[in-house]
Amino acid sequence: MSYNETYNEWLEKLAETDPLRAELNAIKDDENDKEERFYQNLSFGTAGLRGKIGAGTNRMNRLTVGKATQGIASYIVSFGKEAMDRGVVIAHDPRHFSREFCELACSIFAANGIKVYTFPDLRPTPELAYMVRRLKTICGINITASHNPKEYNGYKAYWEDGCQVSSEVADKMTESIEKVDIWTGIKTSDFDEMVKSGKITVLGEAYDREYLDLIEGLAIHEGDELDLSIPLIYTPLNGCGFVPFGQMLKDRGFTNWAMVKEQEMPDPDFTTVGYPNPEDPKAFKLSEEYGRKMGAELLMATDPDADRFAIEIRDNDGNYIPLNGNQTGYLLVNYVLEGHKDAGTLPTNGAMVKSIVTSTLSTRIAEAYGVKMFETLTGFKNISGKIPYLHEHGLKYLFGYEESVGYAASESIRDKDGISAGMLVAEAAAYYRKQGKTLWDVLNEIYEKYGFFTEDEPNIVLEGLEGARRIERMMVSFRENLPKTVAGCEVEKVIDYKNGYEDVPPQNAIRIFLKNGAWFAVRPSGTEPKIKFYFYSVGDTKEESAKINAAIKAEILDQINSVE
Repeated sequence: MSYNETYNEWLEKLAETDPLRAELNAIKDDENDKEERFYQNLSFGTAGLRGKIGAGTNRMNRLTVGKATQGIASYIVSFGKEAMDRGVVIAHDPRHFSREFCELACSIFAANGIKVYTFPDLRPTPELAYMVRRLKTICGINITASHNPKEYNGYKAYWEDGCQVSSEVADKMTESIEKVDIWTGIKTSDFDEMVKSGKITVLGEAYDREYLDLIEGLAIHEGDELDLSIPLIYTPLNGCGFVPFGQMLKDRGFTNWAMVKEQEMPDPDFTTVGYPNPEDPKAFKLSEEYGRKMGAELLMATDPDADRFAIEIRDNDGNYIPLNGNQTGYLLVNYVLEGHKDAGTLPTNGAMVKSIVTSTLSTRIAEAYGVKMFETLTGFKNISGKIPYLHEHGLKYLFGYEESVGYAASESIRDKDGISAGMLVAEAAAYYRKQGKTLWDVLNEIYEKYGFFTEDEPNIVLEGLEGARRIERMMVSFRENLPKTVAGCEVEKVIDYKNGYEDVPPQNAIRIFLKNGAWFAVRPSGTEPKIKFYFYSVGDTKEESAKINAAIKAEILDQINSVE
């Protein structure tokens, strides 16, 4: 059907009093909006669903969420009673309609005869990922749009290994979802009745404690090795992190920390922050105000579902410096390896994992400690998904991360985890403070030892149908016009992941290495309407590497932006 035919079908079948119908009536004369909402079904993939909240097949609403849930339920049922009895665990974040979508999903799975576990209220994504393995469920679902703006919501799907679903599983789920009639094919039940009957189990606080105990068990240094009076600021950006992160700091004995009050409690409109992405330094505005009043050495933030984590650290002049995900990764990789070596617990078969678009400086650090760094595609379904391979080859997983402020310190939590990353960074800051150093000092020591890297990760946001088409044209044009030199330096190697490369599966990404040691990558985002760039340069000084990086960035962005 055309988008107009689908639009009219929704108008015809929705009840007169349905808010979705009223929303569609309000746009009856807006052809662009109608096309945006109905030109496609909201696509399901390895990141699940993600889109703007609203009426339409290309929006997050009870019908699209219901269709996806029924399709996944049918897929689980196809595995038989054992899979149905293992069940599904479902969580949600603080966004608009997250609780409603969570209860709807619970009710649909229960109506299909599948055991359901859920939580009494919002929980972090990493806790959900942990519970999949802890409860031995066949599947996990989290209703969240992670760090997207307030207009969005999403639906993350996990499989029995505790990772977000692989391409193979996502394809089979998609096939099942596409068979569901959105009007007549969704089985449902009453949430409260299913709880009373025991078909839906609401998990108690003991499970939250297990998750925190696991995280706190990752500690490398404790007690007198740490200066627990270090002044710290934390903001959950009005998301899921306020309870577990605060409890973790208390449990670890930190005595001089504060939470940004205006951003402590859940707020689906993210009123005081706007765009709730800790990667964006603007998200730290209130934290910096708190930090200056308190003299804080470290500012920490998690995104609304508490899987992403970012920091600002104080330099020698007292200024707060936002670190990108690579820089925080340098500190964490260095701290984990240095700490285990000092403690005599660094294994001879250690391994770490990073994404293909993450800085190779961390590879230099790992190799200096005799640890092998593996590369995967972006996303923790790939990074944490590498763990079984490591086990099969007699290797010990130590840490995984990617530049988009995602860190996985425990192989029992097979997704990025802002709570455990926060614990390790706070611990590192307290450890170095005891030695008379700051994280700023340590970061500069890393550059001195391993190379002065400059990192830059710009992106171009292009929303809607035309935006998606232009991003596609950009990638096609770039492939057809690959540069032979960039900023006066000859290209040494090109890796196009379109058809896969070595043991890395296919992805729409290109990576170009220059003879001066610099490299860059370009790829469309899998979860947001943007094309992303990653620039890395190394020099004898920070100023030199920054200059090289700026020249490369300017030339490549000019080439990409010339594509209409």
